[in-house]
Amino acid sequence: MIAVRRVLRTSAVAGLVAVAYVGGVLTGVVGSHDPAPTPNRGVIDEAADRIAAKAARPVDRDALERAAVEGMLRTLGDRWSTYYGKSEYTSFQSALEGHYSGVGLWLRGTPTGQSSGGVRVGSIEVGSVQPGSPAAGAGILAGDVMLRVGGTDVTSADVATVAALLRGDAGSTVHIAVRRGSATRTVRLTRATFTTDDVVVERLHGGIARIAITAFTRGVGRDVQRAMAAESQRQTSGVVLDLRDNPGGLLDEAVAVASVFLDGGPVVSYERRGAQPRTLDAFEGGDTTTPLVVLVNPSTASAAEVVAGALQDRNRAVVVGTRTYGKGSVQEPSTLSDGSALELTVGRYLTPSGRSLDGVGIEPDVVVPPGAAPEVAERRAIDVLTGLVAALGGTGTG
Repeated sequence: MIAVRRVLRTSAVAGLVAVAYVGGVLTGVVGSHDPAPTPNRGVIDEAADRIAAKAARPVDRDALERAAVEGMLRTLGDRWSTYYGKSEYTSFQSALEGHYSGVGLWLRGTPTGQSSGGVRVGSIEVGSVQPGSPAAGAGILAGDVMLRVGGTDVTSADVATVAALLRGDAGSTVHIAVRRGSATRTVRLTRATFTTDDVVVERLHGGIARIAITAFTRGVGRDVQRAMAAESQRQTSGVVLDLRDNPGGLLDEAVAVASVFLDGGPVVSYERRGAQPRTLDAFEGGDTTTPLVVLVNPSTASAAEVVAGALQDRNRAVVVGTRTYGKGSVQEPSTLSDGSALELTVGRYLTPSGRSLDGVGIEPDVVVPPGAAPEVAERRAIDVLTGLVAALGGTGTG
């Protein structure tokens, strides 16, 4: 297997296809003539041969292989480890590059209990919504729980399966049902092709700039660097780095974003099985003087938590909002011989101070009450930033 890219991921872009897991027990039939085992072939190969040749219902060999892989992944008890078929993996890579076809949703799994087989299962909820997407236009929000896609009940499905149902040709339509609190609503969405703009800059009053990052796709670090360079020319007094509803993405992009506000030093470390911990450092020469507030919420996850945690631990920013999602594991995709891929959890990451955020998240320095309207958190962030600016004598970039 060939390692492709090291990724921190909490979710799948809507539109990725996944395989279904099929469980069962094979029993022998008295008087049957089974083919002799072939040397150097494993039990899985033998079982697939028998099923393909003798089962009452014909089953495609590729489907059997996919089901076997899914079954092996389930034994890990890790909801982040995923299998992608060749075309699904291509879509996954495209999404991380910032362009894909779908309805504009990032999804994540939320464990809620144990199945009868001992495997943890849970609901699939919206991690974030792409601004300007069909889902955003229909009022879908981060935290909405997926109930149905088309005619399929997805209350016990995995992330990739739900994403597969959402994916389709641009211009085609799909009905989805979601739950928000105790209310259920169904909307009709028309799929579209996206080239995402994951960094949005907004000029606020008092010379404050808001830089919102919706996902850590390829090029986000470069875009934030360019945004800060432009703000430097405008005599910006302070920056709100908005990471709310950011589900994560590429680890190297998270390091690049943190580097915009740091001058070298650690951003994140992680351990792989059987290996020494590895620390990823910020690039040198970042802006260390502009007052900075990082805005987070319960949908801030993974790579977004890496950035928030690094800036908090390094005393570079004040974190404002509500406790983050708490995903502290590292996934690494690797390709298989047919172009499909496994994305496996290969380690756990730690913030510069040695904190593990897995299942815990980041506690903001200034807490906004859970459930408060987004504008409440925004006003609080601006108030905090204004106070920082005043404490520093009104200094900023320039």
